[in-house]
Amino acid sequence: MRRLCDILGLARSRFCYWGRTAAPRAARQTPEGELAARIRKAHENCDGTYGAPRITAELRDEGGPAVNHRRVARIMRTIGLKGVHLRRRHRTTVAGPAAPKAPDLIGRNFTATEVNTKYVGDTTYLPVGGSKRLYLATVIDLASRRLAA
Repeated sequence: MRRLCDILGLARSRFCYWGRTAAPRAARQTPEGELAARIRKAHENCDGTYGAPRITAELRDEGGPAVNHRRVARIMRTIGLKGVHLRRRHRTTVAGPAAPKAPDLIGRNFTATEVNTKYVGDTTYLPVGGSKRLYLATVIDLASRRLAA
């Protein structure tokens, strides 16, 4: 055993711990299989839209053994179940691989002592109703911290 642990780069105490805890680990696998079946059933009942927190609430409403949302999330990951995310991230700019990078003209120094000497800009996506996208572009004076008119 000592030589095998040296070859594998394991501590002998870790190997002994693994062997000593094999029976309790196997005993935990049976209830997790049953819990995975309950999770899969609850996920199918909600048409695959619920995530771990709602599945946990459903399991608590059904009764049975108490279950933690982190355990439900771990089991859902292992059996490949996910909830539905309604909000989408919007990517506002897709730079071409050959596009030149914009030069950093202020050298990451965002302080200015005089008004109208340094300006910075930003573009932000604003979520609005409907299918249209709305963008807000701003230019700010670094000395006064006010929008440039």
